[in-house]
Amino acid sequence: MYSTGPIYLILILAAVAGMIIQWRLRSKFSQYSQIGLQSGLSGKQIAELMLADHGITDVRVISTEGRLTDHYNPADKTVNLSEEVYGARSAAAAAVAAHECGHAVQHATAYSALQFRSAMVPTLSAVSKFMPLVLLAGVLLLRTTPIPLGVGIVLFSLTTLFAFVTLPVEFDASKRALAWIDKRGIVTTQEHAMAKDALWWAAMTYVVAALSSLATLLYYVSIFMGSRDRR
Repeated sequence: MYSTGPIYLILILAAVAGMIIQWRLRSKFSQYSQIGLQSGLSGKQIAELMLADHGITDVRVISTEGRLTDHYNPADKTVNLSEEVYGARSAAAAAVAAHECGHAVQHATAYSALQFRSAMVPTLSAVSKFMPLVLLAGVLLLRTTPIPLGVGIVLFSLTTLFAFVTLPVEFDASKRALAWIDKRGIVTTQEHAMAKDALWWAAMTYVVAALSSLATLLYYVSIFMGSRDRR
């Protein structure tokens, strides 16, 4: 007989950890945003310089609305920096701008984990539209047939796989970013430590998301297996 008790606990802990990490990330970002770079470069300038240093000439650096909405879009080859990063001249801005360019470098060098992650996007986009309904139907119809829930579990496993594939992509982008800003002299030793700390907290949000997805998957699996035991 499978028990969902421990999995419930894991889900609760993951939710609490996620909230704490999000709060910590925003706190760190705000703190490091107040500290100006000695180099005096803005997020936009840092991004353009990193792209140029890696021989990337077909990627644009643009400003996007929102807070912590920074991302690299491989579809249109743009590094999208939030307003507080695009024009800012701080340790936080340097970290974020270089990190997003790290993804552009991954794209340009055909980094395998990024390629695999990008290949999954179309499938996940299609699956995400009806997966919640399949899982709900699976739970409601479990006494009649386990098939819908089994299908839902397979679909949800793709989401969990995507979350874990994202981890090496994010950690590698941060590694590239920190190595470059240090080698290029963009930051001082103290500023480098701040940038590293900010990126670490950002990475932890992905770690918690992946663990939460895994716990959710195990929750549905435990329900599925429990229904089989009762037959």
